Amino acid sequence: MKLDHVGIAVRSIEEAASIYRLIGLVVQETVTLNEQGVRVAVIPAGESRIELLEPIGSNSVIHKFLERRGEGIHHVCFRVANLEQKLEELRGRGAQILDHVSDRGYENRRVAFVNPKHTHGTLIELVEDG
Repeated sequence: MKLDHVGIAVRSIEEAASIYRLIGLVVQETVTLNEQGVRVAVIPAGESRIELLEPIGSNSVIHKFLERRGEGIHHVCFRVANLEQKLEELRGRGAQILDHVSDRGYENRRVAFVNPKHTHGTLIELVEDG
C-alpha cells in the first residue's frame, strides 16, 4: 500500500496554489467533479500528490468541512490493489466504511472512505490502484 495523495480543503485553489508554487510545486491540472461538488487541483509531490479541494456549492462536503473546521487537511488517501478485499478486512476489524465501492473519484478510480471515528480523527480514503 502506498500514499496516493493528501486532500486539503481550501476556499480558493488560486490562493492556496500560490503557496505551493513558492516551495517549487506546480499545479498539474484542475478538474471539476460535479457529482462531489468540488474543484480539484492536482499537485505532484514525489511519488504521491497534493489535491487542493475547493467547493463549488453549499451542498458540497468540502463546503461543510470548511464551515466546521476551516481550511486544512481533509483526508489522507492510500492506494490498494483490491478495494473490496481491503474493505472486507477493515469491516472485519470493526471499521465503519462511509462510502460504497461504486463511488468514483478523480481519474474515475473506485474509492471508499473509512469513518474518522475509527482512525483517530483522520478521514482515510482508499483508492483502487489501476
